[in-house]
Amino acid sequence: MGAFLGSHFLPRIGGIREKLIVRLGRRIYFAGYGILSLVLLAWVIHAAGQAPYVKLWPQESWMRWLVNLAMPFVFLLTTCGIGVKNPHTLGGKSTAEFDPKHPGIAAVSRHPLLLALLIWALVHLLANGDLAHALLFGSFAAFPMLAMWGFDLKAKRLSETQENELLTKTSWFSLAPVFQKVWWKQNFRTLSLRVALGLFFWVGALHLHATIIGAWPFP
Repeated sequence: MGAFLGSHFLPRIGGIREKLIVRLGRRIYFAGYGILSLVLLAWVIHAAGQAPYVKLWPQESWMRWLVNLAMPFVFLLTTCGIGVKNPHTLGGKSTAEFDPKHPGIAAVSRHPLLLALLIWALVHLLANGDLAHALLFGSFAAFPMLAMWGFDLKAKRLSETQENELLTKTSWFSLAPVFQKVWWKQNFRTLSLRVALGLFFWVGALHLHATIIGAWPFP
């Protein structure tokens, strides 16, 4: 966990991240960074699976049902949230200008990827009642909450008009835009393909969960 979380915080110290982006190029840097993150994530999950089993609370069948109900939303938030029009979040376009009249997925959440990580961690924390996985998913739940707070604090410090509108006209999570026709008219073409991809990856992950992770996902 120290290696995984450190890989996210250390590059921001002393401008290391910016220097590497200048030297390698933005695309190469983030491709390499993404691969490193996936490798470290796989290592952490494997380590938690190999750790001694120390029971903290019993596993109930409804806990796994909760995971299976939540995971489609996690995948939809992920596929729809990549490139969100918010430079102050994980996966947001750094050059994007927030438009309150056309907020896109930011109307649902200004931090969709971090929210997806938070939901994933919380439901898996509940469904895994042993010490190793409590440490694993508890840490993953704390990370996005701290990150969302930190990103919002940074945007507030800039105190520019766009940043102020971003904070006042969006939230960490709201379903209100989903029930508005104007929002769907503005975003249907963009989001329809992403929704389809999200559901496709969810079905794939569900059926490969036992093979890759080693845990049967159904009750």
